[in-house]
Amino acid sequence: MKAKVNDGCISCGACVSTCPEVFRFNDEDVAEAYADVTEETKGAAEEARDSCPVSVIDLMD
Repeated sequence: MKAKVNDGCISCGACVSTCPEVFRFNDEDVAEAYADVTEETKGAAEEARDSCPVSVIDLMD
């Protein structure tokens, strides 16, 4: 499964703190998905998506 952080990220850090195995801050201090979502990280990635205050995270098969 792939994760994507779309335009509009406000750098709150919710996804990074919830699922650091998939999300991190890039050089511009905006969150990015740097790894695929695995079976082990799927629950945390879904929680990160659902907790994003501006709803800019997509998870795709």
